[in-house]
Amino acid sequence: MIDLTINEKGLQKAVERCRERSIIIPTIAEQVNPDLVPEKVKSRLKGIGLWDFDSLNLFRINWKNEPVPKGGLYDGVNYLELPPAITGVPARIICLVGKWFPTGSHKVGASFGCLVPRLVTGQFDPTRQKAVWPSTGNYCRGGAYDAHLLACESIAILPEEMSAERFEWLKQVAGEVIATPGCESNVKEIYDKCWELRRTRKDIVIFNQFDEFGNHLWHYEVTGRAMEEVLGREMRNGDRYAGVVLTTGSAGTIGCGDYLKKRFPTSRIAAGEALQCPTLLLNGFGGHRIEGIGDKHVPWIHNIRNTDMVIAADDEACMHITRLFNEPAGRAYLARQGAPEEVVGRLDLLGISSVGNLLCAIKFAKYYELTERDIVLTVWTDSMELYESRMRQMREAHGAYTEADAVRDYHRHLMAVATDSMLELGHYDRKRVHNLKYYTWIEQQGRDVNELNEQWYRYPDYWEEVHAQTARIDRLIDEFNERTGLLKRL
Repeated sequence: MIDLTINEKGLQKAVERCRERSIIIPTIAEQVNPDLVPEKVKSRLKGIGLWDFDSLNLFRINWKNEPVPKGGLYDGVNYLELPPAITGVPARIICLVGKWFPTGSHKVGASFGCLVPRLVTGQFDPTRQKAVWPSTGNYCRGGAYDAHLLACESIAILPEEMSAERFEWLKQVAGEVIATPGCESNVKEIYDKCWELRRTRKDIVIFNQFDEFGNHLWHYEVTGRAMEEVLGREMRNGDRYAGVVLTTGSAGTIGCGDYLKKRFPTSRIAAGEALQCPTLLLNGFGGHRIEGIGDKHVPWIHNIRNTDMVIAADDEACMHITRLFNEPAGRAYLARQGAPEEVVGRLDLLGISSVGNLLCAIKFAKYYELTERDIVLTVWTDSMELYESRMRQMREAHGAYTEADAVRDYHRHLMAVATDSMLELGHYDRKRVHNLKYYTWIEQQGRDVNELNEQWYRYPDYWEEVHAQTARIDRLIDEFNERTGLLKRL
């Protein structure tokens, strides 16, 4: 559960700070449905860039921003369907696009879901505390951005081997940036740094995306409903929604599957991970290059009992497909294979973890022998805008990308995707994965073993109680805005 206990002293400080800085906080309902955003806010947004450090961009934390860098308002969910010429399967694979969030990634929504409940209850005092964002990349970027818009100071923590673009941007936004040892899968090192900060600093509050239910809840409500809207638009008579496929990372985004399963009870939720670090699949470990899906543990907020399948994607395939989708020779070859030019021209909307999501979705469609009447949903977390340094590194390591490279990558890594390294989860498979939480969260992080058992034995009530907190959070946001008086002065 999200702690919504009121700390009146901290709340008053937060109200005063937001009043001084003219900060209005949107409700989750407004992020689900931007039609509810006040017209005067919309009018002012017309002069603000998507990535600008303006608190009104809090009202752009949703899936429905116009896909323009400045001045846009709202224009329905951003998504793209990929044709069989790219996926190699007849099933309709539809992908929500994260680029058109502020910061270029939907993680800005997850961090909003974690920070705002603490702010509007007074549990986080922006006048004396700093928000710590432990992450493998986009979450700490989103957290630092949200904190800046909410007049809070930040400390970002991420592995030293993450892309240069992440570090360069964070240095401009976060008060402190801490690089921990290792790569994408070195999450424990991030946790160790958090414990060090707890011991040595009294001015911090840690917002750990892997155990903050605000992350799960934001995606349950906002991403889940956005996906439902896409299905309402795209499902034809006789179509079936087969399921959502997502690499887990913090297991926040996959919370959308819980929402969709209530609406479509026969649908499935598939959790993806890197083949080089098969924690869910084999209790395994290792390093990999699919930036954005930190692993070697099971996140506290992952509703394992509602997860139907585990799929592993090869990071080598992800890197080859990234070049295929972005190099001129690769795009030219895709077009010759029948991929529409308007789709090929938008393949830079996939970052590296987005390619991982796509590969897992293709494997899912092949495993269940889905047809053109079946729809599979996934998410493109971010775009190649955040990985240009990786493209330069691959060019330096492997040379210019040729048509021969494109032929190899297209037929080997897209058309020949196999159904290996996949597991349908039975009851005790799910329990085996759920039990892995014990070693991270009880032994290392000091969580309550009774709550771990509640997640399993009180299913689905435990999770429904979390989901029911949305209305209470929105009331607290409304009360907070009422106390600042800013909405009345718009």
